[in-house]
Amino acid sequence: MRQARGMQLLAVASAAVLLLGVSACGGGDDDSGTGDGKTKVKVGLAFDIGGRGDKSFNDAAAAGLDKAKQELDVEVKDLAANATESENDKYERLKLLCTSGYNPVIAVGFVYAGADPATGPVAKAAKECPDTKFAIIDSVVPGSNVASLVFAEEQGSFLVGAAAALKTTSGTVGFVGGCDTPLIKKFEAGFKAGAAAAKAGTKVLAQYISTPADKCSGFNDPAKGQTVAEGMYDQGADIVYQAAGGSGSGVFKAAKAKGKLAIGVDSDQYNTADAAVKDVIITSMLKRVDVAVYDFVKSVSNNTFAAGTLTFDLKKEGVGYSTSGGKVDDIKPKLDEYKQQIIDGKVTVPTAPTS
Repeated sequence: MRQARGMQLLAVASAAVLLLGVSACGGGDDDSGTGDGKTKVKVGLAFDIGGRGDKSFNDAAAAGLDKAKQELDVEVKDLAANATESENDKYERLKLLCTSGYNPVIAVGFVYAGADPATGPVAKAAKECPDTKFAIIDSVVPGSNVASLVFAEEQGSFLVGAAAALKTTSGTVGFVGGCDTPLIKKFEAGFKAGAAAAKAGTKVLAQYISTPADKCSGFNDPAKGQTVAEGMYDQGADIVYQAAGGSGSGVFKAAKAKGKLAIGVDSDQYNTADAAVKDVIITSMLKRVDVAVYDFVKSVSNNTFAAGTLTFDLKKEGVGYSTSGGKVDDIKPKLDEYKQQIIDGKVTVPTAPTS
């Protein structure tokens, strides 16, 4: 354990040297000048477990960051997370970015809120860097320099739950969550509500890969994702919806091996998953983390930043469902009808499972 902790601290120290060196030396992609006398905005982003390449949640954040770099002409720096790190490690990553001149700083994932959002990694870093603007994805953290960017995941999940019920031939579908937390419960709640609304009596199996006690390792464990999904398919499910980050690739592998279907999450995973399994993905619940990241950076860039909570829902097109692959084209009118009913307030989607 001491050796592992030492390696973590060494990694943080090495990153500090790199970041501070970049800040001091300038030049190349990290040149802070714009050529017109203005200082270029330098954006720092701290990923959740899995980082770039998870083809889901983190990659959606990365897409927003990359778009900001291209369209807003800002500098960017992103840092990866460690699956075994502590809250203090997360705080140190955020503090490293702000003290190295990155402003704003974006924390990707509820893990950066900590056990107590009022004193956790983001709140602590924001307090110690009062001139730096922070954003956190998927949690609400107090602070006059903190923007909390949250989503109505239950609304998007309702739509893919309806799709699953309308497409199932066995009458049984499944839900795999990466970690048993209130946030992921929102996905389950919406999925179950949508399935019940579209076809009464549809059976929904639900299981979580991990808990906060093991640092939510289920967001980055494809093997366990595959095992859990295989169990659901063996119990009669013919479609499984996963809200499990990098573990979702294992769910897709299970669907392919069993000759069944699956539903993606966060990104349009028909377009991001490995080619060998993309044909099992009938739709994905879109969670526009890319939009949230880009809009936040833009607000800082044009001096319209506002602290507080901003919710991305169906009305704001912050969540939705994908149609890539054409497998839900025949039921799209029904799904869009449900979407409008939610927007109009005729359907209220629960945020916690009822059973």
